[in-house]
Amino acid sequence: MKLIVALGNPGLQYAETRHNVGWRVADELARQQGVTWQKGKDAEQAEFRVVGEKVVLLRPLTFMNASGKAVLPVMQFYKLNPEALLVIQDDLDSPFGLLRLRVGGRHGGQNGVRDIIRVLGSEHFARLKLGISRPPRGRDPADWVLSKWADAERGTLDELVRLGTAAALTWITAGLAAAQAVYNSTDLRPKPAPEAAAPEAAIPPPEAEPTPDA
Repeated sequence: MKLIVALGNPGLQYAETRHNVGWRVADELARQQGVTWQKGKDAEQAEFRVVGEKVVLLRPLTFMNASGKAVLPVMQFYKLNPEALLVIQDDLDSPFGLLRLRVGGRHGGQNGVRDIIRVLGSEHFARLKLGISRPPRGRDPADWVLSKWADAERGTLDELVRLGTAAALTWITAGLAAAQAVYNSTDLRPKPAPEAAAPEAAIPPPEAEPTPDA
């Protein structure tokens, strides 16, 4: 059995923000699997099976900083070890368009991950990190993560969500290493245009041969 926790904040005012990119992946995963969310006290939950593996999909409703409050009861109810958990999160330290899977390590300032580590007493769970980039110079990171996506970012965002959903499914069916091998190379950042080749120097025509005197 696997537990996938998508981090975000509840409420329509947060739905389109950078901090809620994990919820976008969870929504797409639920849509693909044909399941609907069931609302509980501290989380919305959906369940499905993939190649015989039961999966519980969780969206905490506790706000980001208290995400562990929603995660711990589910872990205890199903008697799950941290190795059975995948957390889908936004990542300030990765450029927008990068996707990375890893296991363990510190929270990196992501308060939802911080709280899950605190309540579980362990860092040893998998994370699917979706890059949202650092804010522009002079802008508060707390304000940045709660800002909405720009129209120009929508195409990249949709592709990042699509690949994040596929990466989560690969984690379920084939494990972390297999998912890393396929998806940790994801880089959707615009590629710089190739430099135009310098024009070849014009070759001057050969000088005319002098005409001999008659």
